[in-house]
Amino acid sequence: MYQPREHFQSGHRFGIEFGGAVLSFDRVTDVLRRQWPLIAAAVGASLALVIVYLVLAKPMYTANARIMMDTRQTQVLDKDSGTNSALIDTGYVDSQVEVINSDDLILSIVRRLRLTEDPEFNGSNPGLLAVVTGKIMSVFESGEPPTQERIEHAVVESIQKSLRVERVLTTYVLSLNYRAHSPDKAVKIVNAIADAYIVGALEAKYQSTKRATEWLQQRSVELSEQATASDRAVQTFKAEHNIVGTSRGLMSEQQLSDLNTQLVQARAATAEAKARLDRIEAISDQDLAQPTVTDALNNSVITRLRAQYLDLQAQYADWSRRYGKTHLAAVNLANKMEELRKNIADELHRIGDAYRSDYEIAKSREASLDKNVKELVAQAGHTGQAEVKLRDLESAADTYRNLYNNFLEKLQSATQNQSFPLSEARLISTATKPDRKSSPRTVLALVGGLVGGLCLGFGAAFARELLNDVLRTPGEVEDELGVKCLGVLPDIRPPTKTRALLSASAKADEAGLSRYVVDHPFSRFAETLRNIKVSIDVARMTREIKVIGIVSSLPKEGKTTVAANFAQLIAMTGHRTILIDGDLHTRSLTRELAPNANSGLVEALSDPTGFSYHVQRSKETGLDFLPSIVASRMVNSADVIASRPMADLLAMLREHYEYIIIDLAPVMPVADSKAFSVLIDAMVYVIEWGATTRAALQESISGSEILQKKLLGAVLNRANPKMLGRIEAYKGKHRNSYYVEHS
Repeated sequence: MYQPREHFQSGHRFGIEFGGAVLSFDRVTDVLRRQWPLIAAAVGASLALVIVYLVLAKPMYTANARIMMDTRQTQVLDKDSGTNSALIDTGYVDSQVEVINSDDLILSIVRRLRLTEDPEFNGSNPGLLAVVTGKIMSVFESGEPPTQERIEHAVVESIQKSLRVERVLTTYVLSLNYRAHSPDKAVKIVNAIADAYIVGALEAKYQSTKRATEWLQQRSVELSEQATASDRAVQTFKAEHNIVGTSRGLMSEQQLSDLNTQLVQARAATAEAKARLDRIEAISDQDLAQPTVTDALNNSVITRLRAQYLDLQAQYADWSRRYGKTHLAAVNLANKMEELRKNIADELHRIGDAYRSDYEIAKSREASLDKNVKELVAQAGHTGQAEVKLRDLESAADTYRNLYNNFLEKLQSATQNQSFPLSEARLISTATKPDRKSSPRTVLALVGGLVGGLCLGFGAAFARELLNDVLRTPGEVEDELGVKCLGVLPDIRPPTKTRALLSASAKADEAGLSRYVVDHPFSRFAETLRNIKVSIDVARMTREIKVIGIVSSLPKEGKTTVAANFAQLIAMTGHRTILIDGDLHTRSLTRELAPNANSGLVEALSDPTGFSYHVQRSKETGLDFLPSIVASRMVNSADVIASRPMADLLAMLREHYEYIIIDLAPVMPVADSKAFSVLIDAMVYVIEWGATTRAALQESISGSEILQKKLLGAVLNRANPKMLGRIEAYKGKHRNSYYVEHS
């Protein structure tokens, strides 16, 4: 019984669905067995193209030179540079790659080496491909001869295509690779490019330093003039405003500072003189014999008078105690003591007058200094604005002077750098002549061709299998229909060329195919039909199977040939067998086996009991054949084939025959087989190998549930013998040793 697609999907342990079919390991293996010639052809074609390429391609040689970015060399003139200045920005290194690939640098190489005269670059000795390409491009170009500039530009582009400049990992090293047909030319060009880059870097540095020096010189002259003008403006302004400078600042400021100092000192002296005067006046009314003023104590006159006074005072005290105070001697001593006091007082008054004089002098000096300070302060208030302007002029003069000094220093440094030949790049590896070609790489090309051919072959093989979506193996049939595949019938038709040559005898060929099992009884075709008979006989052990329909989805799938040979095979075994041409539309079986018959199935339906009058027997095999003879195509063929008389006829035939084989019309074009399916016991479905698609098979079987129930098995017909041998290679090389394909 027909089963839906889920039936066979569950039967695979591993597989993926692709294009409506399950792609399992077994199916992949089958595809490779069937399509290995296509894969081999793809691999062969790929290898052939690679070999042709290797033969025709000119060998290329690659020369390599390396340049290193090194800023430590430039630090010879820069003693103040830190250690971090030796680091180079990675973007700078990448920029140098573009500099080496630049048009100007390559153009200098072209002109220096005269590469426009080289046949490899000027096109004077082109290859076949270049000639063809040039002819094609000439159609789209103007007929004017190329200018020298265009020729040079073309050579520059050619060199840039063959030149590869790249950074080595994360280092500051640039690798230059150039490919050419000649190893000497490759070395010559890559070394020339490296030298041109280093020389160009030095030249660029020289020109840059030269331009900087010229600008610094011009700017230094301007700054010198500006600094001189600023100094002149300062001096002029000082002269106009009577501003005199000293080592300690402006003279007015120095005078004011000095007067302030003197004024402070004068005020201190005045205070001191006033204190001495007040003290001398305070002690004038006290005991003059005991002076406490410093000048009095240090005065020799007062000291002498005080000594005399003290001696007299001692005598007066002694005599007064002895003789009394009224004694004449005591009175004389008292008088002398009084005279001495007057003398001491006079001397103190003289000292006080001196103090008073010093006080007045100090007071007068203080007033004078205070007056001078006030005058200078007043004068400073009038010249404040001038001093502000003077500071601005001095600041501008200092700025211009500092700028001039800095530019003068940079000018001297730039002058030294201009004559110092140092570059930030140096050649660390000079290109040497390569001893072997870099392309084409024979082994790599062959491996690539082999891998590419395998990929192309596998892709074409699977595309051919999956896109065609046809059936080629018993497993695919069983997965699709859910019934047993009874065998694979090889294609017994002559080769295509032979059929074309024998087209005039096509009818004879068809008749020969209908009796193939008679002529080739030990062929694989005959043995496969015997396997079908065995399957039917096994089924007959459980149920009655006499009426067997041979059907296909589409016309020209070989069901008629299968029905004729199957019936003759059964008859040859001694079983009573009848073959009926049930295809009332084409009647191809009748044309092959009984082209001269005058009556047949239609006439037998009129009188089922007299069917024997319309049957023709083969003397060689004993097969009875009931042809179909109609004057024109029947409109109601489905009604006729499934009519009550047809049922009566089959009942009569069941009594006389063991096997009733009926060649039915295809399922998809007409409804005859579906209508007749209720009258038969079993059906054998014929599927054309490699031609019938799954979609056609699905549509044919799914249209009738009775047909699904009556379906006993299927058979693959017209299998390509050569491809069949590849598919069944797993059966061993002796798999066909029991078959005899020739009579």
